[in-house]
Amino acid sequence: MSATEIAGLIVIAAFLLVPLAMGAFASRKSTATAEDFFLQGRAMGSVAVFFTVAATWWSAFAFLGSNASFYLDGPLYWTAIAWNIFFGVMYYVVGKRIWFHGKRGGYVTPRDFFVDLYGSRRLGTFIAVILLVFTLPHLQIQLTGGAYLMEVASDGALPFWLAGLLFYLVIIIYVWSGGLRAVAWTDVFYGVLLFLGMITAGIFLVGEVGGMGTMFDEIEQIQPENLILADGAWMAWIAMFVVTPLGAFMGPQMWTRMYATRSPRLFDLMPFLLAVAAISYVGSMLIGNSAVVLDPDVEQADQVLPVMLLEYAPVVLALVLIACGAAAAMSTANSQVHAMAASYTIDFHERYVQKDLPENKRVWVGRWAILVFSAIAYVMTLYVPGLLVTIGLVAFAGLAQVIIPTLGALFWKRASVTGASVGLVVGVGSLVLFTALPATVPGPFANGGGGLLSLLLNLVVFIGVSLVTRPRETGILARLAARTRDFDRGRWDSDSPQEELVRR
Repeated sequence: MSATEIAGLIVIAAFLLVPLAMGAFASRKSTATAEDFFLQGRAMGSVAVFFTVAATWWSAFAFLGSNASFYLDGPLYWTAIAWNIFFGVMYYVVGKRIWFHGKRGGYVTPRDFFVDLYGSRRLGTFIAVILLVFTLPHLQIQLTGGAYLMEVASDGALPFWLAGLLFYLVIIIYVWSGGLRAVAWTDVFYGVLLFLGMITAGIFLVGEVGGMGTMFDEIEQIQPENLILADGAWMAWIAMFVVTPLGAFMGPQMWTRMYATRSPRLFDLMPFLLAVAAISYVGSMLIGNSAVVLDPDVEQADQVLPVMLLEYAPVVLALVLIACGAAAAMSTANSQVHAMAASYTIDFHERYVQKDLPENKRVWVGRWAILVFSAIAYVMTLYVPGLLVTIGLVAFAGLAQVIIPTLGALFWKRASVTGASVGLVVGVGSLVLFTALPATVPGPFANGGGGLLSLLLNLVVFIGVSLVTRPRETGILARLAARTRDFDRGRWDSDSPQEELVRR
């Protein structure tokens, strides 16, 4: 075994042991209740909230996929700066209201929100299915990214299948033991690694080229198309700006974070903090563009970062920075599998398999669900190939469909159950069609805009059908109006007399 293989295995072992230790410590602070396991008792503080939101939002899609995008497509991925700001604004404007309704209604999963504000269990279950189905491929790309990095870091001593299996087992163990508390604590660690890793790797690689000016001069000579937005790429730019943050925002893991937040003031800071943190994408730009100069023929674009680091950086530095990339993947994977387990336990198992589950049994069902969903994603990792960005965009486009009934529930009194249901059927159905048969995407949407078009179709159908079908029940609208007044007046802690009257 070579020195590189030994060093790689040591770094990987250290990287895997840290979350296990955090999970063990978190389990000592946990209580045997579903609310603690799934929502950390709705008491997550400011530092944990920011890092767990940021680390979950920035996944292998961001850490590895962004490098690959800059390497292959030039400046297209710069839209990430704008979508980071958009995500933060959505988290403040919509997320704060979701938190408020969750606090008042005792929600645990996204389904609870839709059942309460639409009065339809079928609609809530339909949306829960959509979220689970489209979160799975996004979970897959986390395992794929983590396995790629561990395979490269070990210089092949850990084959892809074994690296992915180890990645999957570590997530299961610490999420199983500590629930959301373990996820949040490890995300602080991962968030720091992720930010520093992207910036440091970018600075190092552009230094190998001779500086930023030299880098762009070289690209202009050997691959000038990487310096401009390709003809027709404006649609992909806009689609990524809209679909990616909405899809990430609607992911079940983000609903969990909104419900678990202790104070509404934390939502006020999120747009600013996430906008500042977007500086890390400068690192991705430097990595991708430097790689164009250093090696324009990398076979697998998703592996640009580890290949460049192992080729040009000192071994220890390269391995540490690769571990930072694995942190990006694990920080999203742990959150997704935890949120999916909560959804299955409360939305499906407790309603259709074992009703009136005791509190401790709910936690155990959630733990076994973590194992099952991770296993499914692992199998997909082995047998469903594709670029991380491509798979991620399809997953985000599916999750983004849920924003339409969410906004309708919060801001439009005329929103109806039928409108929300038919809109989702049209939106998801058209997305599946456009993904399976790209040639069916019409006109200006043909170049990367299929996900955006499916979202617009959802919106149009939702509005049109809602206008001609029965609106929500008057009791639901009265409760919504009472809560809206309380929200506007900053009454966070208890039901207002008006809502109590409606409830009675």
